[in-house]
Amino acid sequence: MNIGEKIRQIRLQKGFSQENMADMLHISTTAYGDIERNKTDLTIARATEITNLLEISVLELFGMDLQPVDFAMEKLQLENEKLKAETEKWQLAAHYWREKFEQRFLGDVLRLADNQPHHLQEERKKIGFK
Repeated sequence: MNIGEKIRQIRLQKGFSQENMADMLHISTTAYGDIERNKTDLTIARATEITNLLEISVLELFGMDLQPVDFAMEKLQLENEKLKAETEKWQLAAHYWREKFEQRFLGDVLRLADNQPHHLQEERKKIGFK
């Protein structure tokens, strides 16, 4: 069903004649008839006026269903939650391995520094090492 046919169907459900719609839109009956016959390109402004008169949304007129958008949003939210959980898992793993690295290698470095001759330890302190 094209837009003109849809407008006609809803207009009839609401009990309006083409003349009523034309009068409310401040256009001729012929111009309004051309809209329903798809002989006139419908502007956004005119579509908005028609949907306001028919008490429907522009999305409804153009047949756009919001359910797929809602479904896609829900799917994205689930994916986001999975990614957050995965990120947290990797952050915990990174923290664990950082601690292991510090225990293993930094401990060795500090022990080596402590075992250096006294004059080297003093030099290290001058430049900011312990």
